[in-house]
Amino acid sequence: MELAYVCEWEKRPKITHCPSIPLVCSWSCRNLVAFTTDLKNDDEEKDVSHMIHIIDTEHPWDVYSINSGHTEVISCLEWDQSGSRLLSADGDGQIKCWSMSDHLVNSWESTLSSSLDGDPIVALSWLHNGVKLALHVEMSGSTNFGEKFSRVKFSPSLTLFGGKPMEGWLAVTVSGLVTVCLLKPGGALLTASESLCRLRGRVALADMAFTGGGNIVVAATDGSSSSPVQFYKVVVSVVSEKCRIDTDLLPSLFLRCTTDPLRREKYPAVTHLKFLTRENSEQNVCSVQVLLCASNQSGSIVECWSLRREGLPVNNIFQHRSPVVVDKQPTILKWRILTTTNDLERVSAVALPKLPISISNTDLKVASDTKFCPGLGLALAFHDGSIQILHRLSLHTMGVFYGSSSSSTQRSGDDSTIKRQRAGGPALHFKALQFSWTSLALAGVDNHGKLHMLRVSPSMGQVLEMNTTLRHLLFLLEYCMVTGYDWWDVLLHVQPTMVHNLVEKLHEEYMRQNQALQQVLATRIVAVKASLCKLSTATAARACDFHAKLLLIAISSTLKSLLRPHVLNTPDKSPGDRLAEICAKNIDTDIDKVMINLKTEEFVLEGPPLQSLQQLIQWVGDFVLYLLANLPNQGSMVRPGFGFMRDGASLGMLREMLVMIRIWGLLKPGCLPTFTATSDNQDSMQLLFRLLTKLWLCSRDDGPPQDPDESLIDECCLLPSQLLVPSMDWLPVNDGVIVKLQGKHPLRLQFGKASSLPGGGSTAPLDVFTRSPSSQKMDNLRCVHMGVCPTEDSKACTRCGCVTMLRSPNKTNAMKQWEQRWIKNCLCGGLWRRIPSTLT
Repeated sequence: MELAYVCEWEKRPKITHCPSIPLVCSWSCRNLVAFTTDLKNDDEEKDVSHMIHIIDTEHPWDVYSINSGHTEVISCLEWDQSGSRLLSADGDGQIKCWSMSDHLVNSWESTLSSSLDGDPIVALSWLHNGVKLALHVEMSGSTNFGEKFSRVKFSPSLTLFGGKPMEGWLAVTVSGLVTVCLLKPGGALLTASESLCRLRGRVALADMAFTGGGNIVVAATDGSSSSPVQFYKVVVSVVSEKCRIDTDLLPSLFLRCTTDPLRREKYPAVTHLKFLTRENSEQNVCSVQVLLCASNQSGSIVECWSLRREGLPVNNIFQHRSPVVVDKQPTILKWRILTTTNDLERVSAVALPKLPISISNTDLKVASDTKFCPGLGLALAFHDGSIQILHRLSLHTMGVFYGSSSSSTQRSGDDSTIKRQRAGGPALHFKALQFSWTSLALAGVDNHGKLHMLRVSPSMGQVLEMNTTLRHLLFLLEYCMVTGYDWWDVLLHVQPTMVHNLVEKLHEEYMRQNQALQQVLATRIVAVKASLCKLSTATAARACDFHAKLLLIAISSTLKSLLRPHVLNTPDKSPGDRLAEICAKNIDTDIDKVMINLKTEEFVLEGPPLQSLQQLIQWVGDFVLYLLANLPNQGSMVRPGFGFMRDGASLGMLREMLVMIRIWGLLKPGCLPTFTATSDNQDSMQLLFRLLTKLWLCSRDDGPPQDPDESLIDECCLLPSQLLVPSMDWLPVNDGVIVKLQGKHPLRLQFGKASSLPGGGSTAPLDVFTRSPSSQKMDNLRCVHMGVCPTEDSKACTRCGCVTMLRSPNKTNAMKQWEQRWIKNCLCGGLWRRIPSTLT
């Protein structure tokens, strides 16, 4: 493991973290990290307001701090399954639900809340939505995504009519109360509370897990290792428009260390209680596994237990009875210890993997043979500043990270030096720790209130062949594509030399899927390729091509959606499908001859929609002109646009749109793209269509690819003398941190200071990525210029850097429909963040 980057929380010089206040950290599937750093002012000796801080990992300095309104210390933070809502709970029983305001990651508001006055919350979780995907390492070599990532039969915690899961959350309080809040379809809250058992007692630690049958398992302890760890089955239902909670006792357990005479009183306190996985595929509560950590002032011990159903032996007197009695052998649920560690340094934080890797014997063997470690290790942070990754089943050490406060003598194991360092003062250690969703990164908050990000190797530092490393990264990229999770943490491990091979292998695997799945993942794979290509200067130009392809696909589908069949009865094929079919068959270079075969009445539209979409139509025309004018210069893959020269599908899409635009131009000349020609009688659309068709014929899917002939190249060489070639703003400058993390040296960043980010690499960036301060700013979604110093508020994509205005300058319905497509997400699927005015 290597330190990827460190972000320091610097608020005011005289404010330091109060060690007695617990810290919380939570990582969403969209790579948003929420954490708390409750601060204490030494001068005034009172708590500053309890804050929640949210960052996206690509821009860790752009932190959004929420004055939460909690009156007590925040004890829990939980993201929902979509990564767009956040729950926070405090020591006064207050629970708040936060959601994005205007779908911006740096703008949040509290929409819902519930309260159990004076009853502190010790555990919090969203109800399960019934979606569970298993990841099979054994099938990593399969060509079928359905075999690699299988949907597991899993019931939601609570279902509405028709099987739709009901949203809500579940919390456990310090007094032994379990409370449920359900979100009704109308937006109202339905709440209920129930005691976990008849004899309520203090609950110091608790955790929750879900079973495939829709049940909830709650584990609770009073914090003493001599007391039993209690387990309960919780069932939530709605009866007569009221929420009902049914609880049932499950077998409890005593820690093994308390039954050992040598350790009976050595570890008096239970400091950590976690289910190894919150999702158990079994229909009942069997196979639930729990991790327990008992500690004293200087050390800890960790135990792993499993709940299993075992048969009771039948007395011999019943063996001669009827076979019905023998067949129905009674069974009981019983806790069995799986493994335990030796004496450890005192544990300060625990992080469990979120990757749903299958732990069958076959999968574990393949993972061991191929050294595929993501999802198999849990992280323990210690008070000496180190972190250990332990195997989730055997608890043997898989990797060790030494904190920045540790010296080289610690690595060599000089015990006397370690003791001298400890005596000098409190060591820097983690108070909260969280794995990313692919288990390739760790986020932690230390006892000084600083946020750290650590890179976790897929092989835990073991040296692998390049092909094996690529296969592991490819496997996780495919998982992110199928689930829709963000793949930022996978990119942490991609070196520039791997990019080309990864992109090619990813495309090969994608082309092996069935047509329906390809259609679902069509834009997602382009976004993944664009993210990969940005990591290397050799492929950076291809990132421009992939972003342009995303915009091209979106504009094509939007323009085709405007077409309507002329007759009422719905034909077998839509007008857009017929247009694509006719353009694919007709290889004529004359655009007017292609138009003859189309039913022009299907293209009849009112004037306002066409006029409002003129800037998108203009982009298509400029893009075709740019590609053709740069055809003679495509001697290498460095120049943007090279990826389209052999992409028959994209060239065919451009050809179809030129035909549509030509027809619309007859109805509404104002919607046509504007070209600056050197001749008054120059038919620009006719010229571009003829050259584009010749280029398309060289790269059609139904024949072998051919190089453009000399006559086509000569004609393209003359284009700049016939038409003014526009400068295309392919992609905004991506100011994210991922490109800077290719080296092995840690970065030290400060919140609110993007300028402190050091430059990346020794190679100069491409000209297409550089922007002078006096250059025009571009709205990349609306394809309009915003001026050198935009006055409008803007937002940018957290993934690709695409910039667009927050408020629409256009009031027509057609443009509103285009903008509504990108309200929640960017073209590439990334989230939006408001650009600070200083950066705008």
